Amino acid sequence: MIKRSITQELLESSREYPVVTIFGPRQSGKTVLAQQCFPDKPYYLLEDPDTRLAAETDPRGFLAQMPNGAILDEIQRVPMLLSYLQGIVDKAQQPGMFILTGSHQPDLHTAVSQSLAGRTALLTLLPLALEEVRQVQAEWDVFDLIHQGAFPRLHSQQLQTHRFFNGYLQTYVERDVRAILNVKDLSRFQQFLVLLAGRVGQVVNYASLSNDVGVSSTTIQQWVSVLKASYILFELPPFFANISKRVIKSPKLYFTDTGLAAFLLGIQSAEQVARDPLRGNLYENLMILEVLKAHLNRGLRPDLYFYRDSQGNEVDLLIRQRNGLLPIEIKSSATFSTAFLKGIESFRATSPDCLPDALVLYNGEQTHQVKQTRVFNLLKSGQGVDFLI
Repeated sequence: MIKRSITQELLESSREYPVVTIFGPRQSGKTVLAQQCFPDKPYYLLEDPDTRLAAETDPRGFLAQMPNGAILDEIQRVPMLLSYLQGIVDKAQQPGMFILTGSHQPDLHTAVSQSLAGRTALLTLLPLALEEVRQVQAEWDVFDLIHQGAFPRLHSQQLQTHRFFNGYLQTYVERDVRAILNVKDLSRFQQFLVLLAGRVGQVVNYASLSNDVGVSSTTIQQWVSVLKASYILFELPPFFANISKRVIKSPKLYFTDTGLAAFLLGIQSAEQVARDPLRGNLYENLMILEVLKAHLNRGLRPDLYFYRDSQGNEVDLLIRQRNGLLPIEIKSSATFSTAFLKGIESFRATSPDCLPDALVLYNGEQTHQVKQTRVFNLLKSGQGVDFLI
């Protein structure tokens, strides 16, 4: 069984707060994680019709069954329970009473924050990080990893990728997100998802998407907002503080799982990923996702950005650290070129917040040190990304 990197943060949070809430996409392993960490707690799945009916018709009686707390799975199905939990945990004054999980509900985060303010730790669990995937298979071809993605069941049960994502797309993305958005024209929403996959890692242009899909720009923004809240997409904001030159001020969009993006693009193998025109974008998605997961698995707010100016100078990823911003260039090429350093050098010359050290993450075999820039392959190094935090 795969031990999740967020385990320590979850256990420590449960010793400080009466409630811990685990957000994340469906199938990311929230239920398994909660049961692994708290095997003695009673478990209630609120998607089960009988359990949900009991919780909705008599919430006080339902919660009275668990005087020492419980795991309440998919809490978004009965959000009214949150108000009752507030009174229970205030009276008990007992840390680690309730473990909540939730997914696919844009208003859930707000509801939890309001009803349980100061009473709950909030964690986000995404699909497997690289160090977790290595528990199943030590060595991976990066394009195979991009194609397969990182949902736990794909690795622990060795499921067929195309069958898993076909079901995932129909069962969760289309059903749940369409229900929230009340999408009437499924074909347009499907087209929208494919277009997003085709623009992974690009600066979002709502007007262009609106024209291509045939719906209003406002509708496109609503769809993107729900996909972000449902943990299908994540946004990388631009960095433009203290920059005197004109810079891009629109965010980039990435998928929280590269396997889903590859599936939407019709990619059926690692070989196709390696030949696809978007291979660089998918590789970039994978690397940035690793950094995002490292922050979330330690309970930290990701302070991540990208930089691009009007002259085309760009840094794929900026990580805010204590002393400044660490610039990172990401390339899917197996051959190092000094041209990879152009964006980093431009940012160094422009921003006083830029740290002297920098990184280039590429797909080559060798590690280089070019002045104060380290060039290496994250998959080949055997090293995680915690050192970046």
